[in-house]
Amino acid sequence: MKTNAIRIQRFGGPEVLEWTEVVVPDPGEGEARIRHTAVGLNFIDTYHRTGLYPVDLPSGLGSEASGIVEAVGPGVTDIKVGERVVYAGRPADAYSELRNFPAWQLVPVPNVISDEQAAAVFLKGMTAWYLLRRSYHVQKGDVVLLYAAAGGVGSLAAQWATSIGATVIGVVSTQEKADLARANGCEHIIMADDADIPGTVKELTDGEGVAAVYDSVGRDTFFASLDSLRPHGTMVTFGNSSGPVDAFAPAELAKRGSLYVTRPVLFDFVNTRESLLHACDELFEVVANGAVNIHIGQKYALRDAETAHRDLEARKTTGSTILLP
Repeated sequence: MKTNAIRIQRFGGPEVLEWTEVVVPDPGEGEARIRHTAVGLNFIDTYHRTGLYPVDLPSGLGSEASGIVEAVGPGVTDIKVGERVVYAGRPADAYSELRNFPAWQLVPVPNVISDEQAAAVFLKGMTAWYLLRRSYHVQKGDVVLLYAAAGGVGSLAAQWATSIGATVIGVVSTQEKADLARANGCEHIIMADDADIPGTVKELTDGEGVAAVYDSVGRDTFFASLDSLRPHGTMVTFGNSSGPVDAFAPAELAKRGSLYVTRPVLFDFVNTRESLLHACDELFEVVANGAVNIHIGQKYALRDAETAHRDLEARKTTGSTILLP
């Protein structure tokens, strides 16, 4: 079946994204064919595009989408034709009108959530889930530091952590984003150009430091993040918007109070259907009960993915962004 999709033939800037006609075969064993209704834009898409996280070329792009099941292959019993589903996973090919995907990774969308909301929240919400509930288990009374607090993941994580009873210190780059981060529950705001983020954190925590840092920036903020932690605190590095973190000596952790560092990846936490559905239940629960509100800041036509990538990398976006086929 002929359809259209974004493809990359080489690594590079947003200009390498090409709107291309492709052929989607009938779904194979254990697969379902989904017609996308909304596609999520995530910063990891830029890593695949640039080759920071290499993919085999030529390649599709995108790890998150919602849509309608059009057909199922042999052996598929959990998902039915006509069902609304959402997914996050590899191979990256969500920037497409139509695709086949492993059925075990497709999650039914609850009636209280629209397709656009599902695509906007799923990967980012699952990321917030593994950050707050698995990488460091946030508890009532904790103080945590959250970078990019007005972004897609940050907006959700700030709300979720606040609903648990934690105090969130958000790091943002503009006053507009500071206002949004406050609206999402951040009690304190630090501007990204603050020359002494650890010092500001210590002032806000009476000299103690935070229980955990959730750092999606990478190279430029890594040591500032370590210096913001309390003794035995946890550094969760989960992104590289400034570039990958350089190698460092483990002794750096010892001299800062026996710190912990983790570099988690979502798919290590949802590698079975049972674990996937459990995570989704937790995510959909906080959305359904209003603890986490989904803010779609921008919408672009799928064929305009190049513009969306430019805006994302220029930090012009807030909340979640979706692409519409």
